[in-house]
Amino acid sequence: MTDAPPTFQPSRKPDPYREPGKYAGLWKWLRRLAVLGLVLGVIGIIVVWVYFAALGRDVPSIAKLKQYEPPITSRVHGGDGALIAEFASQHRVFVPYESMPEHVIQAFVAAEDKNFFTHDGLDYAGIARGGINTAKNKITGSGGMQGGSTITQQVAKNMLLTRDQNIERKAKEAIVAQRMEKEFTKEQILELYLNEIYLGGQSYGVASAALNYFNKSLPELDLSEAAILASLAKAPSAVNPYTNPDRLLERRNYVLGRMVEDGYITREEAAEARERPLTTTRRLRGPEYAAATYFVQELRRELIKTYGEDTLEQGGLSIRSTIDTRLQLAAQQALQNGLVAYDRRHGWRGPLATLPVDENAAAALKEVELPGGYGTWEAALVTSVSANGAELLLTDGASIKMPAEEVKWAATYKPAEGKPGLQAGYVILAEFRREPSKDGATTAAAETTEGEGGEAAEEAAPLQPVMVPVGNATLRQVPEVDGSLIALDPHTGRILAMQGGYSFFKSSFNRVTQAKRQPGSSFKPFVYAAALEKGYTPASRMLDAPFVSYDVSTQKYWTPKNYTAGQSSGMVTMRVALEKSLNMVTARVAQDIGMPAVSDLSERLGVYQKLPPYAAMSLGAGDTTMLDLTRGYAAFVNGGRLVTPTLLDRVQDRYGRTLYKHDTRACEGCNVDDWNGGEPPALPDTRQQVLDPIVAYQVTHMLEGVVERGTARRALRVGKPLAGKTGTTDDYRDAIFVGFSPDLVVGIRIGFDDNRSLGEGEAGGSVAVPIFTDFMEKALEKEPPTPFRIPPGVRLVKIDARTGALATPGTAVVIDEAFRPGTEPGLTAFNGADDCLSISGSCGPSRDPVSPHEDDTADADLGDVF
Repeated sequence: MTDAPPTFQPSRKPDPYREPGKYAGLWKWLRRLAVLGLVLGVIGIIVVWVYFAALGRDVPSIAKLKQYEPPITSRVHGGDGALIAEFASQHRVFVPYESMPEHVIQAFVAAEDKNFFTHDGLDYAGIARGGINTAKNKITGSGGMQGGSTITQQVAKNMLLTRDQNIERKAKEAIVAQRMEKEFTKEQILELYLNEIYLGGQSYGVASAALNYFNKSLPELDLSEAAILASLAKAPSAVNPYTNPDRLLERRNYVLGRMVEDGYITREEAAEARERPLTTTRRLRGPEYAAATYFVQELRRELIKTYGEDTLEQGGLSIRSTIDTRLQLAAQQALQNGLVAYDRRHGWRGPLATLPVDENAAAALKEVELPGGYGTWEAALVTSVSANGAELLLTDGASIKMPAEEVKWAATYKPAEGKPGLQAGYVILAEFRREPSKDGATTAAAETTEGEGGEAAEEAAPLQPVMVPVGNATLRQVPEVDGSLIALDPHTGRILAMQGGYSFFKSSFNRVTQAKRQPGSSFKPFVYAAALEKGYTPASRMLDAPFVSYDVSTQKYWTPKNYTAGQSSGMVTMRVALEKSLNMVTARVAQDIGMPAVSDLSERLGVYQKLPPYAAMSLGAGDTTMLDLTRGYAAFVNGGRLVTPTLLDRVQDRYGRTLYKHDTRACEGCNVDDWNGGEPPALPDTRQQVLDPIVAYQVTHMLEGVVERGTARRALRVGKPLAGKTGTTDDYRDAIFVGFSPDLVVGIRIGFDDNRSLGEGEAGGSVAVPIFTDFMEKALEKEPPTPFRIPPGVRLVKIDARTGALATPGTAVVIDEAFRPGTEPGLTAFNGADDCLSISGSCGPSRDPVSPHEDDTADADLGDVF
């Protein structure tokens, strides 16, 4: 029997993990740590859940977003449709999502949140990336928190939460964002975002930014401009188009690249957009906007008084004003030119400052503070003076010549110490032209025109061509004298132009509405209108002779005198007395009809609320505003109707509901679908009749004579039918003219704010009438010559212009005079000596030759001083 082969038995090595002793403890602790980690993880999840649950009860409700009514810019348009001003605490124009162009939406989504249309409010990859970057920033101290916020989160932060950079705010932001995604559509969230986001330049929302940067509506934006707006979303100040244009273009190109990657545009479209230059604009800038400042500020005061400042600046009001921007610019230019002309007649007042003429002169010149009202004039340093003129240094280092005639005018300056006239080292104001340099250079230099900064002063100016001085300079100074001009529609009371002073930047005081001054002889038409109501006619004759009246109320004698003291004209017609502005005749008429009649008429026409019936008031001694005086004249040209001056045509809220309408008349038959070819509906005339239409026309017709033959003959240069009356107050303190065409009435007053004299001979005809003439030439340049409207019942009779008698073949000067039927010469109630008016001396037509004083020169200003 043989032995069996041995079976193979593999060797067994001991299992170190099963072997008790060496690794048993490690394995045991690993299991314990795993269990502990699991427990802590569960606890952590519970803690986080509890934390978020607690925060969820503390976060703002998103219900507020469902009634989203953001502050919206209130916009003011002129009667001609031009945008003239905006009032806003946040400049915003709300645009619904449906009206937003697709490429604008795509640009913002690509730049800010490429996964916006797919995520649930949170971008977890972005959050992780932001957490890593935040940790790096904290370790290196190189920045703050980064959160990878989605568009939804940005809406939550901007509209419901604070901007604090901490974990709690980020957690709340995430909670609100997810709730928003459940309650709102993506389109609604984008609508909130694109109307709320701040894009620099005081622009809130994309529509406002499009207007402020490009002066375009959203549909007008090209692809490059849409990408530029999207580039501003992250950090508007860092990529400001005025201060950092290169960085902005880099960011724009990045956004265009993102749009290509996301499939919104093609590479060709992106390349074309990248080639477009950065071209921005500045809105509400230019002479027409600066000219409207007085009007706009008066309008602002009225709107705040009616609706409150919050509603005005946040309510999105649509305000249609009455201003005509063309007439307003003409008003400013005419008034400023007239004030400068007066100021030059009275000499140069000296330099603004003195500086050494050295290598630092240009830099020192920039630091000189210019007086308010300098406008487009610039500071200049006189470097040399000779008989042939002067050499000036400008703030940009350029030089310009000043001609000899300007140096000659400067010689009127005679200081208490030192040499008279212009001297080297004087800092002056100079007016000259600038043109773009021929080399095409550009600069971002600050504006040199006064008032161009406005609310956007925080932003630098866009790049502009380098402007170099050309021609010669004119020596200038801001006038000390000031004035006002008001132009309104006499039929509706709509204020078409309002210039409350030489410049709003010199003085914000509105001399049209806030200054109460004496009207002087410009009040006389109201005296004669009251006389016409009492039975006088334009041909009634009165005695121009020394006159003394005893005022019982003051127990003083009153002795008015004509402009030319010691001179009287004997018997004159009422027309001649008004045309020549004879004070003594006016005083006689007022005393004859009684001052209560004069006071009553002036109050009916809105010139005064209450005029004391004192004799001196007949010559314009009662204070009133230029607006009220001009309003009174409107009744003469519109047929005796009272008008209410207004700056507003209509005010609507953000939803288009009318809050105010100046013309409230009902128009039956206006709302029709089709025109049947007939006459338009006739609107009822609801204006109050305060003066007989015939009397109103008689005054108008007499005031035409003031322009044709009297103290306002300078206005004949306009070449259109005009009427009006000059006025000059005691001691030449104010020069006034109120004039009108058939459809425009204009009031002008010139005087010093401290009420000092304008100087001998500076009267209404020589100071105010030239301003009126300049204004009306521009206002009526495109209007045909329109005669004044004659109401029914007026009879035009040819009479002797001097005597008021019926014209004969031998009459030297024949005029057509306006009469009420039955009061024509030969039919008047005052035909005989027994009918003579005891005080006025009106005894009907006289056969005695009368030769009232006449001055053949249009420059003379006869008798318009109280």
